Amino acid sequence: MELALIVNLLASGIRTGTSILFATIGEIFAERAGVLNLGVEGMMILGAMSAYGVAHYSGNPWLGLLSAALVGGLLALLHAYVTVTLHADQVVSGLALTFVGTGLASVLGAPLVNVPQAPRLPGLPIPYLADIPILGPIFFNHNVIVYLGFLLIPLAWFYIYRTRPGLELRAIGEYPAAADVQGINVFALRYLYVFVGGLLAGVGGAALTLAVSPRWIEGITSGQGWIAVGLVIFAQWDPVRAAIGSYLFGAIRRLPLDLQNVGIFLRNPALGYFTNMLPYLFTIIVLIIGSRAAMRRRLGAPAALGQPYVREERGA
Repeated sequence: MELALIVNLLASGIRTGTSILFATIGEIFAERAGVLNLGVEGMMILGAMSAYGVAHYSGNPWLGLLSAALVGGLLALLHAYVTVTLHADQVVSGLALTFVGTGLASVLGAPLVNVPQAPRLPGLPIPYLADIPILGPIFFNHNVIVYLGFLLIPLAWFYIYRTRPGLELRAIGEYPAAADVQGINVFALRYLYVFVGGLLAGVGGAALTLAVSPRWIEGITSGQGWIAVGLVIFAQWDPVRAAIGSYLFGAIRRLPLDLQNVGIFLRNPALGYFTNMLPYLFTIIVLIIGSRAAMRRRLGAPAALGQPYVREERGA
């Protein structure tokens, strides 16, 4: 019984953590480029709403997934324009983006609250592998969006650390003036990677409404965008560490539900509220630690993170 509980918890953690994984890796790309985007929550929830709405009205969940990516990317471009072109404060712009995304999702998604369930992305148990004891249910019996997350992890790592575009990405986040001197278009690349971050945040939102929790309710992301921002620091801007953190948070979020039939939780209902609080408590602690410039440098944050690049000042 205990083994079954652990297997179910780990499998559920991977499934639940997939939406956080996409958003976290997307934010890694943006921050590696030197742009802090605190609007992940807004992009996720607007992506979740658009995915569910398009899937419902078109009958095609793949169109819903595509629409979520585009909506997240377009919202991110607004942040890029304000911060990269207008050199506005990135924290303020990101917070405003969260308010915009949350507000739009609430208003535009109101008609979707009581609609029948939209088509879901298909489940895909992998033949033979899904039947392997313990490992099969944990890794090989999931929705297709989970496997896309598995694929994203090594692709993102390889791109960042083993390709020339990845080297340019790290350069514009570390020392944009030097990258500019070498002929790298800092402004265009920052636009690109903020857009990529928005695309992935939108996909993370779509994973919620089309796979993990196939419905639309206001506030369905429940702060997962903020967890993704905290996980970027926890992962030290590395996609593999981000995957471990995302799946761990997914398991922690699932834990209260799986422990409902455990005796100690039946006798102490307050323990359930405590476990519900753990992901957000950890996120707050990480954000507080990461807000200190010295600690960010120690953790390996891009040196130019949060700093607008002005070409006329590169010789300063």
